[in-house]
Amino acid sequence: MLRSVAELTRHLGHLIYPPACLICHGCGDGTTPFRHGLCIECHSAVTVDPHSACPRCAKTVGPYTNTANGCVECRGESFAFEQTIRLGLYDGKLRNAVLRMKSLDGEGLAELLGRAFAETRAAAIAAEKIDVVVPIPLHWWRKWTRGYNQSAAVAREIASELRVPFESRLLRRVRFTPQQAQPTRAARQQNVKGAFQVRRSANLTGRTVLLVDDVMTTGSTASEAARTLLAAGAERVVVAVLARR
Repeated sequence: MLRSVAELTRHLGHLIYPPACLICHGCGDGTTPFRHGLCIECHSAVTVDPHSACPRCAKTVGPYTNTANGCVECRGESFAFEQTIRLGLYDGKLRNAVLRMKSLDGEGLAELLGRAFAETRAAAIAAEKIDVVVPIPLHWWRKWTRGYNQSAAVAREIASELRVPFESRLLRRVRFTPQQAQPTRAARQQNVKGAFQVRRSANLTGRTVLLVDDVMTTGSTASEAARTLLAAGAERVVVAVLARR
């Protein structure tokens, strides 16, 4: 009975205020299915990944590529994280959504994408037996100018869906770093070297950390953050990213 009343109330609400997709802004007609604040077309566009990806760095690879030891992109790299789980490729509607997240009014979209990530990649994440979820932090100045940390919003929803602890302040960015526009991987690695620090009271001994970011380009930022977490006692670090360039 209560469920019927709730459904009736929701349908009446949709008749008065039709839901609008947070990506395409299209409005439903009361019968159009929505998922995580997105119309079905946009939800499918950002959660269905038609490409094969390297399990180590999440770079798109051919369907028959041997990725047992990584791919051509990462095979010679000494990443501190073990593997990367991605929602999709940094392109199309997912790219648009990630860019929209970076504005002050994008926090709601970031949270919804976090829920979509946790739901659609549940099996891959569960297999890693995650103990704690930690976002890539923003420097305080960048967070102040943006209004919030989009990676933290995504990570918070993933942790909630996984029902594991979310530690938003465990990892800090102690050095302001320019946007990662350096032309070489070595330059990008140097740019983020020593940029992170783990809170002194944190207890990471023997724990598997899910490190969450919005976009991965070369993996330099995630690797430096993972290195910091491992030095503080973490046993393993797995990375989750919304989009891989």
